[in-house]
Amino acid sequence: MSLAAHLIELRRRLGIAAIGLVVGMIVAFALTDTIIWLMTEPIRVVAEARGQSNQVTLMFATVTGAFDLRLRIAFVCGLLLSAPVWLWQLWAFLMPGLTRKEIKYTIGFVAAAVPLFFIGCYVGWLVMPHIVEVMAGFTPEGASNFFDARYYYDFVFKLVLVVGVSFVLPVFLVALNFAGIMSGRAILKSWRVAVIIATVFAGLATPAADVISMLMLAAILIVLFFAAAGLSLLLDHRRAKRQDADVFGTTTGS
Repeated sequence: MSLAAHLIELRRRLGIAAIGLVVGMIVAFALTDTIIWLMTEPIRVVAEARGQSNQVTLMFATVTGAFDLRLRIAFVCGLLLSAPVWLWQLWAFLMPGLTRKEIKYTIGFVAAAVPLFFIGCYVGWLVMPHIVEVMAGFTPEGASNFFDARYYYDFVFKLVLVVGVSFVLPVFLVALNFAGIMSGRAILKSWRVAVIIATVFAGLATPAADVISMLMLAAILIVLFFAAAGLSLLLDHRRAKRQDADVFGTTTGS
């Protein structure tokens, strides 16, 4: 295909992806009441524990704040709902330029990364209420908690997204091993650094007072790292056996 034909194809793929996103946003906008209700459950728990339902609440500081919040939620959820559409359009645009082996590897990595990302998002969603409740516990006697809606949404979204992305990092380690950049032994040797990074990340993603959530998140990340290292070692072993078999076959043939 010529450059102009590639650009026309890209425009067509982007158009379909944009339509899918808009449809997903419309569906998600209709669900924003339910999403906001689930997202603000920790606030209601804190209010019930204190018996101060009027002094622990979500606050909209601007006239358009409530609409802006719904629009932002609709965009993110619409992006997730329409993921099959725009991912397929991206794949269909790139696939003609990939070899059969690259297609196989890409499918394998996507099949591993997507579930891990959503599992990570779910873990972040489970950790989030504990963080809100623990942090609210530091409010002094007689004071009230009015959670700014925009800040509260950013906190929840960033926490869920960061934890989701962190769960995908082991897949990139395996991808580096596939590319021959890092061996399984080299990945395993860096386990001390990985443990420190996982612990620091868990400490940053969770409040210092919530030790249980921090330890749970760090433990999951460490297990995923060792799983990636083990898989890389297995791939290295198979690759070495294949090379030995090729060398033996060449020697026998000569």
